[in-house]
Amino acid sequence: MTNYAIELNQVTKRFGKQTAVDQIDLAVPEGAIYGFIGPNGSGKTTTLRMILRIFQPDEGVVTVLGGSQGKTADNRLGYLPEERGLYKRMKVRNVLKYYARLKGFYDCQSEIDFWLGRLGASEWANKRVDALSKGMAQKIQFIAAVVAKPKLVILDEPFSGLDPVNLDSLRAAVLSLRENGTTIVFSTHDMEMAEKMCDTIFMIFRGKKVLDGTLSSIQADYPADEVRVQVDKFPQDGGVNEQGEFPVPAMDGISEVRFDGRFHRFRLDHPDCVQDVLSRLSGIRAIKHFEVVKPSLHDIFVKIAKPNTDES
Repeated sequence: MTNYAIELNQVTKRFGKQTAVDQIDLAVPEGAIYGFIGPNGSGKTTTLRMILRIFQPDEGVVTVLGGSQGKTADNRLGYLPEERGLYKRMKVRNVLKYYARLKGFYDCQSEIDFWLGRLGASEWANKRVDALSKGMAQKIQFIAAVVAKPKLVILDEPFSGLDPVNLDSLRAAVLSLRENGTTIVFSTHDMEMAEKMCDTIFMIFRGKKVLDGTLSSIQADYPADEVRVQVDKFPQDGGVNEQGEFPVPAMDGISEVRFDGRFHRFRLDHPDCVQDVLSRLSGIRAIKHFEVVKPSLHDIFVKIAKPNTDES
């Protein structure tokens, strides 16, 4: 039997005449990394704030770590907000003690030392927050969210603006939390990161749930509609440049063709067009690479959230 860290049952939240969240059902399994995605204004932040009990639902029930009552976040819950907030004149160690003790975790010194060491920040322990680089400050903010050993952590855009080295360091830290049984809600606009890290992905759009499942189950509902093609070049073939780009003949069933510097990418009107594209191209070029591509989470997100030009 699956245990859930978060359950939303027919949850609705309104602000005046505007319905921000409309009858959402949601179940976040314990020990999972659960991705929250959605365009700006979709109701994602409102949903997170109801989980944090900053907002109360107008209808439905929000259950967090087994409880559905209360007006403040549970001490077993850690939160990394998108709007970072550290006390700039405090020393790093002191600010981490402060956040730990807010959650009732007083014997926190060894945990602070562990996380500072884990994220390569030990030498900054006795420096003021306003002396930190952006990447280091983000690491300290992350430690503040997890130092009290929460059972549930909500991370809102945790990797925004990080360089690749700091990003890899923080991503490994998030995965280690999951390995130790912590449930993680991961809110992001980075679809590639969501694909790599999340066990399950939830998308809200215009206040309603539009996706909820594993990446493979989501992709199964969106048939492959793109092929990637690379052709061989021959010295006498002036129609193919050094990058491998060549003039593409007009073909029925193709809505878009673009060249990404390595592959030609054909957007299909329908998956059944694949064999026609292969037959036409192989008749005029020597095919080096031909691949049917499943839609990425980015593609699916855009397909759902892209503005409808027919709307007034």
